Amino acid sequence: MPIELPTDLTPELVPLYWLIGRWEGVGVLGYGDIEQQQFAQEVNFTHNGLAYLEYSAQSWLIDDDGNKLRPLSWESGAWQLDRELNESDGGPGLIPAEIVPALKSAEEVEKLRNKDDGFDIIANVVHPGGICELYVGQVKGPRIDLSTDAVMRAPGAKDYRAATRLYGLVEGDLLWAWDIAALGRSLESHASARLKKTA
Repeated sequence: MPIELPTDLTPELVPLYWLIGRWEGVGVLGYGDIEQQQFAQEVNFTHNGLAYLEYSAQSWLIDDDGNKLRPLSWESGAWQLDRELNESDGGPGLIPAEIVPALKSAEEVEKLRNKDDGFDIIANVVHPGGICELYVGQVKGPRIDLSTDAVMRAPGAKDYRAATRLYGLVEGDLLWAWDIAALGRSLESHASARLKKTA
């Protein structure tokens, strides 16, 4: 399925446009002594005219035939270019932005290109169980590398200290891998999946 650039996309989301849409597929999870298991996942990247992508992902444990056994987890967040915000940006809170986007053209976006020829990005991801992550990284073509800059945990949350995520567009599919440092263990492989874009 070809990926089309939405005509109503604010210019600074162009480096991330290939993520936009609904993606579904299967993957494998495990960690430390936890036995590997298959899971199904649905991921959505949408935009509302502002300078970020809305992200949500829902996962289910599945059997060997691909049938969903039970919900596994859900997460949501916002992904955007990492740049200094100004009066054209909304917030904090509900303070409205100016009507025009902060970056109005491809030329202005290009000025944000980093020394590796990519664009610095941030992603906020919220999980159930009292865990919030702030990722920093870069998008370079159809590849995203992210590492946690901060992990916030509620007093009763399980031990979870750091993570990295890798996303890439390969043969039209969205592939991703997630390494975590949790439950007293160091950073190691946790989950990966291959997702296909749906209509």
